[in-house]
Order: sequence, then structure tokens, then C-alpha cells
Amino acid sequence: MREGTLEIRPALQTIPVTAEEMDGLRSDIAGNPFLNEKIVSNDGRATAIYIPIRKKDMSYRIGQEVEAIVTRELLPGQRYYLAGLPIAEDTFGYEMFKQMAVAAPMAGLGIMLLLYLTLRKLGFVFIPMMDAMFSIIWAMGALIGMGYPVHIMSSMIPIFLMPIAILNDVHILSEFADRYPVIRDKRKTLLAVMEELYIPSFLAPLTTAVGFASLALTDIPPVKVFGLFTAFGIAVAWLFSMTIVPATIMLTREERFLKAFSRTRGHLWQMRILKTIGEFSWTRSRAVVAGFIALLLLGIYGISLLQVNDNPVRWFKEGHPLRQADAMMNELFGGTYMAYLIVEGDEPEVIKQPQVMAYMDRLQQHLEGDPLVGKTSSVADIVKRINFVLHDEDPVYDAVPQDRDAIGQMLFLFQTSGDPDDLDNFLDIDGRKANIWVQMKGGDNRQMTQVEERAASFMKVSPPPDGITIQWSGLTYINKVWQMIMVEGMLYAVLDSFLLVFILIALQLRSLVGGILAMLPITISIVVSYGLLGLAGKEYDMPIAVCSALALGLGDDLAIHFFHRMQHLYRISGSLEEANRLFFQEPALASFRMTAVIAVGFSPLLLSSLTPYVTVGTFFATLMIVAAAVTLLLLPAATRFLGHRYLKKEG
Repeated sequence: MREGTLEIRPALQTIPVTAEEMDGLRSDIAGNPFLNEKIVSNDGRATAIYIPIRKKDMSYRIGQEVEAIVTRELLPGQRYYLAGLPIAEDTFGYEMFKQMAVAAPMAGLGIMLLLYLTLRKLGFVFIPMMDAMFSIIWAMGALIGMGYPVHIMSSMIPIFLMPIAILNDVHILSEFADRYPVIRDKRKTLLAVMEELYIPSFLAPLTTAVGFASLALTDIPPVKVFGLFTAFGIAVAWLFSMTIVPATIMLTREERFLKAFSRTRGHLWQMRILKTIGEFSWTRSRAVVAGFIALLLLGIYGISLLQVNDNPVRWFKEGHPLRQADAMMNELFGGTYMAYLIVEGDEPEVIKQPQVMAYMDRLQQHLEGDPLVGKTSSVADIVKRINFVLHDEDPVYDAVPQDRDAIGQMLFLFQTSGDPDDLDNFLDIDGRKANIWVQMKGGDNRQMTQVEERAASFMKVSPPPDGITIQWSGLTYINKVWQMIMVEGMLYAVLDSFLLVFILIALQLRSLVGGILAMLPITISIVVSYGLLGLAGKEYDMPIAVCSALALGLGDDLAIHFFHRMQHLYRISGSLEEANRLFFQEPALASFRMTAVIAVGFSPLLLSSLTPYVTVGTFFATLMIVAAAVTLLLLPAATRFLGHRYLKKEG
């Protein structure tokens, strides 16, 4: 390029074949701030190809096609990386389905194994799994059949339904297995079990289903779909547990039960543990209450440390190719996280005014002062570059011209001499809207907020020209807004569900005190679980927000069974202490078994390469263990002091 001569052409017209041609290409790119660190790294080690796509759901397919090409064409020693939010989110969707097909069956196998170890009868293993399978098929079939897409939230419906669906089954089968050696008649045993369990077995799934259904009151469509179809699956599971379980028992020959069960069925060690827990919770009730108060306060402190933040790239574990690509490309280039500032005027051609162009240039320089912002690009950069070159690359002219006609002529020259589509990326045909590209080296919600606040502080001190408005757009910004809405929406939805479940339980028990105590497993399990996350330095992201609904399906089941069984035993014995002793025989055994089955059965989720599934698996275990601890320790201790307030000796 001769001095004072403007030549608009692609950076690479022909492939360099000599060292001099390569040096010339390197010099051209390094000297052009519009290209440096955007298509070639500063050290010259890497080059970037930007692939614009029309829809995000095309990303994974395009990425696969790109991989097929580069793996075939790369020379020895060369490596390639694919990064960016669109491909991260679309790849997550693909791997989500693939791993769900592995994680869910593995979790099911884990549950089946533990059911067999606790119930010691193979037939009793398949009944709950049939219930879970049918409820999942009905719920997901209804969702897909009604035309709803399967996204990250709805994909977790099977994982949520599997433990909730088997709760009633475990209670019924556990009670049957413990009573049959005494009664030794399957019909009489089943009638005795159902007579005692039919009320809690109806009320527990009812409150759970209503709790999930109340998520439909939110303004977030994915949450509505998740809540409604999970509630539908719970209703289906209840229907099957009330029909398939009794029917299967009645269709089994009596001889099999007589052979399978005896008075000592190998669970004496479980009974000894429960007896010890029952005695401790009653005799050391004050210490138990004080301990849980301390645990609750610790959980509240941990929650105060939580920070709302998310980044879809971090949904993959460390070491995943997308995580590695993200780190490498953000180190070498201006950034893989794209956000846009839309500059809009109130009349045509307003963007071409010198004061508007100059304002955009100052705003970009201010943003680039943030280490998170690697590069910014706009039509102002194009005008500055043309002005700089036309004036023999004199630094004085590395600025926006002060003449509107000159700006218009430069843009016309650029559009007619090069690819006309290039300008369309930064300026609309009417000259009313401009687009500032903001490339960031991080895409966390808090990082996006930091860049937003930097732009806002500049615009507060130096407002845009009259008639100009500026607003954010782009996938990184949209993710941040969506995540905040999602987290806040889930918080209010869970609180609404929590209140509704409390009202239902209080009405069922006909006691305000009983209703408050019954909410303790849900309350403490949520507070402790989230508190542990805060203490561990984990951030509150979208998958964790979704998990908060899980406590509604686990904690209330344990509490409802506890209070209804205690009420029954109190009427029989007439003594709170005796009712507590009787509860820690067969009734508590079902809760103990269920806790072990669910907490351990979902451990395969921890092996997933997707962190949301690891989170769900961890939450299953934590919520179940804490809810069971509250039910088997705190509730009996509280009953010693308050039992006369909600338990009645006569029905």
C-alpha cells in the first residue's frame, strides 16, 4: 500500500509462498488494530476463524463439520480449538441427552441394588423401578407429545421423578416385608399395611405434586413446564403405587413369601441403629435441638456467602475440550464472549454525525480499559482507519473526522470497494443503528455485570449525544439477564411452593404447630445444603437454583409419614415416649431404607462430565441425609416438648 493510498481488500488475498510475503502479511495484520488480536494472536502463534451462525442450535453440527475438516488438514504439531457460548450451550444440550441415557440407568441400577440389599427380595426391587419407569415415560411422553422442547430443565424431570416416584413404593414394600413374617398371609398383611399407610401415601405425593405444580405461577416458561410435568409424573407415580404394587403382591404365590421372609430377615443391625437414634433423640432432646439450631445458623451463614453467578462453559468439568479451548483462546485473542452495544438514533443517518462517531470511539476506549474486555469494534474503527491511511498514517488523523460528509464518503468508499456485507455487521442501511462489538475474556454473569457497570459509569459522566440511546445485547448479556431472572424466579417459586405445602400439611394435621414442625426437614435441608455450598465457595448458578425444588419432593414425604405414624402410635399407646419407641421400630425403618437407597443410588451422577448432573447427584445425597436426620432426630426431640400440642389421643 502506497502512502496516502487506500486499498480495501481482504487481509489474505493469496496464500504467501515466500518468507517476505509472510512477513508482509504479518506486518499488515499487526499494524491494523481492527484485525490484530482478532484474527491473529499478538505472538503470531495462532489464528482465529469467526463463524457467524443464524441459530444457536446449529452450533454443534457446524462444530462437528469443522472438526472433520481440521483434523484432516492440520499439519504435525498444529492444534485446533473450538470455543464460544453458542457451541458451548449447544454441545451441552447434545451431551446432556447422551449422558442422561447413561446416568439415569446407572442411577436406576444403583437404586435396584440397594433395594435388594435392604428388602432382600428380588421381586420387590422391580416393582418400584416399574413405577418410576412408567411415571417418567408418561411425563416425558406427555411433554414431547404436546410439542414442548426438551431443554436443560425438562431433561432433569426423569432424575427428579425417579426418587420421588419410588417413595411410596419403598414405604409400602418395607412395611409389608416387616409385617409379613408375623401375619404370614399376603392379603391380610397388605390390608393392614394399606390401612395404616393410605393416608400418608396419598397426602405426601399430593403436597409434593402441588408444590411442583405451583412453579407454573412463575413468569419463566421453562420453569412452568418443569413444574407442571413433574407434578403430572408424581400423580402418575402415586396411581401406579396404589395399583401396581398391591396387584403385584396379590399375583405373587404365597409360597414365595413364606420362603423369602422369616422373623429375622437380616436387618437387625438397622433396627439397632434406629433404636439407638430413637433413645438418643428422646433422652438428649435439648442437646439435639441445640445442635440443629447451631447447624441452621451455620447454614444461614453459608448462604450469606453465596454469590449468584453462572457461565455455561463451566457446566463442563475441568479438562473438557471446551474448557481448554475457552482458556486458550481467551489467552491468545481478544475474547470468545461476545456482547453488543446497540447505538440507536431517533432519525436516519444520525450515526454518521461526527459527535456520535466520536462518542462511540470514546466509549470503546473506556471499555477497553477493563482487563476483561479484550477488543471492541465498531463503524467508528472503520472510519478512523480509513482517515488514518488516507493521511499517510499520521497519528494526528487516527481519529474520527469532524466532517459528516467526509464520514459518509469514507463509508461509501469502504462499502463499494470491499465486501458490502462487512459494513452491515456494524451499521444498518438507514444509518440509524450502529453495533459495537465487545469481546470479553470471561463470560460469567458477574463479569458481564462488571463491564455493564463500566459502560454505565462512562455514560453517566459523559451522556450520549441528544437523540441517541444505547442498550446491551448479545448472547453473553442475554445469558446474564436470563440467569438472574431464572434464579430470582426459582427463589420466589420455591417460596410460594413452600408456603403452599405448609398450608396443606397444617390442614392435614389440623395443627399450626404440627405444620411448622413438619416443614423443618424441608427448611433445614435447604438451608444446610445451600450453606455448605457457600462455605465451600461454590457459586449459586442455574442448576443449583433448580435443585431447590428437589427438597419439596423429599422432605415433606418423610415429615408426613412421621407425623401420621406418630399420631397412630400415640392413640394406641397413650404415651409420647412409648409412641416414640414404637416409631423407631418398623415405621422408621422405611425412612432409613429410603434415605440410603436414594442418597447412595444416585452416586453415579457424580461421574458425569457435566457439572449440573454432579450438582444434582450431590444435592440428592445431601438433601436426603439432612432431611432424614431432621426427621429421625429433631422431630422426635421436638415432639417430646410439643407433642401434646398437635398429637391427639382420640380420632
